[in-house]
Amino acid sequence: MKVEQRFGPGHRILVTGGAGFVPSHLVDSLIERGCTVVALDNFVTGSKENVAHLLDKPTFTLVEADISDGLPSHPAVAERFDAILHLASPASPTDFEKLPVEILRVGSVATLHLLERAAADGARFLLASTSEAYGDPKEHPQRETYWGNVNPIGIRSVYDEAKRFSEAATMAYRRSQGVDTAIVRIFNTYGPRMRPDDGRAIPTFISQAMRGEPITVHGTGNQTRSICYVADLVRGILLLLDSTESGPVNCGTEHEMSMRELAETIVSLCDSRSEVTYVTRSADDPEMRRPDLTLAREALGYEPTVAPEEGLRRTIEHFRQRLG
Repeated sequence: MKVEQRFGPGHRILVTGGAGFVPSHLVDSLIERGCTVVALDNFVTGSKENVAHLLDKPTFTLVEADISDGLPSHPAVAERFDAILHLASPASPTDFEKLPVEILRVGSVATLHLLERAAADGARFLLASTSEAYGDPKEHPQRETYWGNVNPIGIRSVYDEAKRFSEAATMAYRRSQGVDTAIVRIFNTYGPRMRPDDGRAIPTFISQAMRGEPITVHGTGNQTRSICYVADLVRGILLLLDSTESGPVNCGTEHEMSMRELAETIVSLCDSRSEVTYVTRSADDPEMRRPDLTLAREALGYEPTVAPEEGLRRTIEHFRQRLG
């Protein structure tokens, strides 16, 4: 299956959360295509540093705004968009505790604002959903047809349920108003521009290994994740954007590894003397996570290409440059 490029020179694209980790890489790729990109961010978790290299480009505009309050009054936002990519949301475990209401608002109110705008503009709307929609899955690997196993009132529920609401809203606008929509379910992603203190395993392990501190693995370390390098994820998102698929479509990698194995790999790649230690496991932490990529392969021709060790090396090098 080959997907032809649909968006390029002459197309205007809105990216919410555009100064965040994954969205900023996506913005880079869209700019390279020749698109005109408007990035919205309130900088709760995003960073201007992630898009600083784009600020002088005439095809890029950064607007500081909270999309949960509605689309801002700004000349770049007033013009019609050809595509709207909704990636705004705090997404790390520490954010679930610190920013629960903000997460719920950006997954609900903001999503509705953006779907209304997509309907008015006749724009393609792409929602960045998540593997968290599957909760602590009883199906392995997880297919898009699996409805999930989510605790609706747990500590992670603000993120899980906000994304599930976003998916429902997206499909409602597709069915009732004919909006051209797509949903991507993103699995564990890593790479340059991650926040060192965001609470996710990879930046935490790297920061600890670089400082020679004990690596804090939650629980027994037997729980698994399938980690995807950010460049592979961005390629998958763009394939979905260009396609006519509505999704949901899983995007990630099928290379599954335990948290213990991940910690040991990072210690080795950092040439660190850190020892792996174990701490209390957080509530509702999924036991296993691996996408079934059959749909992505068949509908989009998607295939991840960056092996975990190579991706981790690149990420560690970024952390070394950033943290000195």
